[in-house]
Amino acid sequence: MRILVVDDEEDMHFLFRQKFRKEIRTSQLEFDSAFSSEEALVYLQSTVATSLVLILSDISMPGMSGLELLKNIKEKYPTIVVFMIQSFGRDRHQQLISSAQADDYISKPIKLDLIKTKILKLKEKLGEKNVC
Repeated sequence: MRILVVDDEEDMHFLFRQKFRKEIRTSQLEFDSAFSSEEALVYLQSTVATSLVLILSDISMPGMSGLELLKNIKEKYPTIVVFMIQSFGRDRHQQLISSAQADDYISKPIKLDLIKTKILKLKEKLGEKNVC
């Protein structure tokens, strides 16, 4: 299952790769990185993106926000699942995320075990069992 992490903070990309290193090593999950919404849109036009299942995107980024990216993805790539990542205590974003049709949202500080559970559920829903 291919996942794109969109976040301007390099630490977040490292964090996901560390948490899922076993799944990456055994080719159960593939993580790609984009460090801005604009970079994510370029990625989505690539041939690699045809196998993309999930995007984990931060909301607050320089340039195009994660919410703008979400709207763009849902218009052009409606089959891609999007989990939005929001800073802790930003409840005002929750309504915006819902209205922009995010599939789920995750609050910072990120609980990686919770994300792993959500990814497992998504894989089961899509018929990719026995992963993670």
